[in-house]
Amino acid sequence: MATVKLSNDIISEAKVMSKALNRSLAGQIEHWAKIGRLAEENPGLTYEFIKDILIAEQEMLAGKLEAYKFDAN
Repeated sequence: MATVKLSNDIISEAKVMSKALNRSLAGQIEHWAKIGRLAEENPGLTYEFIKDILIAEQEMLAGKLEAYKFDAN
């Protein structure tokens, strides 16, 4: 575990968002860091697309997949 100094503004905003989204303060900051890292690594992707990828990944890990049926027409 590392200690990181963050601005009071970031901490204040993260506290609000963490409560709204039912995350811990650390969880909210980690979420923002993960999204930011993915956005920097994939500058052509939108936030919505990145979010959908993360949701799909968790659905896959939970075994909540359905086979896609191609239209034969």
